Amino acid sequence: MVEYFPILLYICVSAILSGIILSLSYFVAIQKPDPEKTSAYECGFDPFEDARGKFDIRFYLVAILFIIFDLEVTFLFPWAISLRTIGLFGFWSMTIFLIILTLGFVYEWRKGALEWE
Repeated sequence: MVEYFPILLYICVSAILSGIILSLSYFVAIQKPDPEKTSAYECGFDPFEDARGKFDIRFYLVAILFIIFDLEVTFLFPWAISLRTIGLFGFWSMTIFLIILTLGFVYEWRKGALEWE
């Protein structure tokens, strides 16, 4: 457990510093709310539409694809660090993983999922 002490110390210092900063900003700032200050603001005039508008399904598809390929990178970092210890089996496993992801990316590209019209 001694190895985790610096992490615990970092978390405690961060929490204390965050609390101090938040409380100082509350006490130092001028607290005079009025209807003009707390009203909805959108480019200088009141909103004229509902904020819960529908998005195109392609937006969600691109977001999901970004998350998938972003997670691919998170698997690459530990693999690259431990490549010497995992040997050829680990190398070929990651190579197959990357080939499957590349094929999925090419499939999505061919289907037009990345096109924004």
